[in-house]
Order: sequence, then structure tokens, then C-alpha cells
Amino acid sequence: MNKKTGNCPNFSMRQKTASVLVNKVIDKINKENLKKSNLIWLELTGCSGNIISLLDGADPNFKDLISQMVNFIYNNSLMAAEGEAAIRRLFSVADDDYILAVEGAVTTKDNGIYNIIGNWRGKPVTAYEAIKQLGEKASYVIAVGTCASDGGISAAKPNPAECVGIQSILNKKVIKLPGCPCNPDWFMGTLAYIMLCGEPELDDKARPLMFYSTLIHDICPRRPYFEKGIFASKLGEKTCMFKLGCRGPVTRVDCPITKWNHRVNWPIGDDSPCIGCAQFGFPDKMKPFISYNTTREESK
Repeated sequence: MNKKTGNCPNFSMRQKTASVLVNKVIDKINKENLKKSNLIWLELTGCSGNIISLLDGADPNFKDLISQMVNFIYNNSLMAAEGEAAIRRLFSVADDDYILAVEGAVTTKDNGIYNIIGNWRGKPVTAYEAIKQLGEKASYVIAVGTCASDGGISAAKPNPAECVGIQSILNKKVIKLPGCPCNPDWFMGTLAYIMLCGEPELDDKARPLMFYSTLIHDICPRRPYFEKGIFASKLGEKTCMFKLGCRGPVTRVDCPITKWNHRVNWPIGDDSPCIGCAQFGFPDKMKPFISYNTTREESK
């Protein structure tokens, strides 16, 4: 897929970004000014949390994706085909134009034998083999979630299967959407932008700036409490959770805007500190997830 040009919107941390982009794509497809893209979604070493998150999306939603935007070729969890029929479908577009979305890290120990996604012609197909073969041929590769982007929980110490993010084994650029899980808006908006305009503007870690340009701390609705020095001392309090170990000051993503599960809530809205799940190095560099400020003056 060639780099597209034209009237490409420049979004940065705006609500409804994904919805606007997806609606533009659907409108162009309906007017026959744009073709549906072939989409392969591979689940590697992880929990399948990102595809579950995508199913919980709203405006845009999963139905928009599979019925109006793309030819959804393959997903480990959702497709009806089984066994070799599923793997045959997976490789059916290997010589065509397609976008590859990947969730989960890649296990590399012993040539990836600890993550087998199926069998083909009597031989096991490892996730390592699949991502190498399909990743190098894809028009675009999107790492969906923290494990695919940076290893994530799958690569946390002691990492016995030697898991890595998919960029580590591919010789091409990977667009990274860290988050545990990835918010549906981040994926749908990025995919729609690619279909309209090609590669979105990325930061130095290959994250789309339209979703990852600003610290959570800077757009947090509890920021006024921080400015006034009003801090929660325990979970459940409605003030700033900085002294409980909130990672909002170091995590770049737009959770306060997009929220989760049909935009109902997000961690801080439910009185839980941000644990930095969208930050590179999660979880090892973000622990402990809850801490208490021992320098706080005790009442006498």
C-alpha cells in the first residue's frame, strides 16, 4: 500500500477522533472512492485482552469494522474456521495487499515453539513463524497493546519464553499502540487514518500523536487537586492520587478523553491510580502499582 496524499486531517487529543476518521472511511467506501482493506489480526503470546477490548468499542464499534471497513481475514478467537482451514485462510492473502494487526508478544526461545497458533500440512505453525512471514509482506503492521508494542506482561521478569515486542523481529516499521489493553478508539482511529492517508504522524517511539501526544496528568480531571496540593491518602478518595503512586505524570495517552467500555469510565474515574499500562517498560518499570507516601506528615 502506497503512502496516500490529500486532505488528511490533523488530529491531536480530540474527542471523537476515531469516530470522525472511521465515518470518513465508510463514506468513501460507500461512494466507491476507497476499497476495503484486507485485515489480519494475529493473537500471539498474551491474554486476548485487546480483541476483547475491541469488541467493547462504541462509536465506532466492531460491527463498523467488519461490515463496512475491512475484509476481516483472520483472528484466532473470532473466526468460524478451525484447524488447517483457519491457517489456510490466514495465508490466503499473503501475496495480496493487507494490513497486519498483532496483539501479544512473540516468544523467541527455541525458535518460538512455546506459542503454536495452528497446524499446516501436518506441521505446527508457531507465532514466531507467522509474524515473520506475514509481517514482512504486510503493507502496514500495527502492534495492538503493550505486549505487542514492547513485550509487556508477557516479557515481564523472569520472561522464561524470552518474549519480545514484534518490532524486535521485523525489519520494517511497526506502528505501536501500547495499552493493556489497547483502547478500541486507538486501533480504529489508526486503522482508518492509514486507509485514508497512510502512516499517521508518529512520535519517536512510533506511537500515533493523535492519541499519545499528551500526558494523562496534563488532561486529568483531578489535576486541580494536584495544583492545590490535595492528595488522596487511600483508595476511594476523590482527590489527586499522585501520592498513591499514580503513573499519570509519566504516561502519554488519552484515557481521560476516550475512556473505556462504551465510554463509561476509566481507572482514575473509578478511584484507582493509573498504573502506566500504556507506557513502555510496563509492568516492570511501573511497579509497585500502589504505594503510600512515607514522607506525608502524620497527624499528632
